[in-house]
Amino acid sequence: MATTTTKAPPGAATAPATPGWARWVDHHRKWLFAAPAMTFVAALLVFPLAWTGYLSLTDAEGSVRAESEFIGLRNYLDVLTDFERFWPAVGRTATFTVVALLFEVVLGMAIALLLWRPFKGERWVRVAILLPLVATPVAVGMMWRLIFDPNIGLANQTLGWFGIGPQPWLAGQHTALPTTIFIDVWQWTPMVVLILLAGLTSLSEEPQEAARIDGASTWQRFRHVTLPLLMPTLTVAILLRGIDALKTFDILYATKGRGGGSFHEVETLNVYAYGLSFDYNEYGVSSTVLILFFLIIIGAMWALTTRRKEAQR
Repeated sequence: MATTTTKAPPGAATAPATPGWARWVDHHRKWLFAAPAMTFVAALLVFPLAWTGYLSLTDAEGSVRAESEFIGLRNYLDVLTDFERFWPAVGRTATFTVVALLFEVVLGMAIALLLWRPFKGERWVRVAILLPLVATPVAVGMMWRLIFDPNIGLANQTLGWFGIGPQPWLAGQHTALPTTIFIDVWQWTPMVVLILLAGLTSLSEEPQEAARIDGASTWQRFRHVTLPLLMPTLTVAILLRGIDALKTFDILYATKGRGGGSFHEVETLNVYAYGLSFDYNEYGVSSTVLILFFLIIIGAMWALTTRRKEAQR
């Protein structure tokens, strides 16, 4: 059987073949468009981290431009065996983060549930709840420092109206850390409320209606329906706020100043590293503390991210 070949008309144009590099660009265009921004961000992260890592292996002090000697892991051994300042700072950092995060998540969940259903004046209530987020942490710290002043502060004056004696608040060795935790909870609970409220408003009403028809109580609907559906959003809130609480510096320094107080009562790892760098100019040791702190944050991120993936399954 003869095969006939169809020829193109004499005036028809033949489409040129697409070059291989053009097909590659088209296939990877989303990465190529993002490459400049990703390269810029990577440079901002890699250079400071590499420089800090290098300083942590030297005895740099006085000035980062002064001559320094490479001493290997000696700084790490000194810091990890420092039970007077480093490990207490680790403990305060963990205490501040865990307690503040616990209160912020519980209060944030409660407030988000209250704002979930529409009610009269809800717009004004939402605005009032979000007001703490407007101010900068330093301004918030200075404001609460005046409120908790043991002599002229409004807090002790209010206690006096009820016959309660004045409290040391930020001035006390054992009350300073709980007071700064309260300040952090006051400012950042609205952030958790925003995240959880966004998650609640995106939930379907059908599971709630089915549970209500089956006779489930309010607590049972929350525990067995709302909370499991909200778990991915809750994990995101814990991840974002937990990492931010780990790095808290401005509120602590604004309320207690250098060294986290006379007895280092609120000295977290951030405050400790800042003091080593700018108060004592011990850049090698401070870089070591920062590298260890960075590893702690990476570990916390990994644990929370793993928990988030498990919640999404």
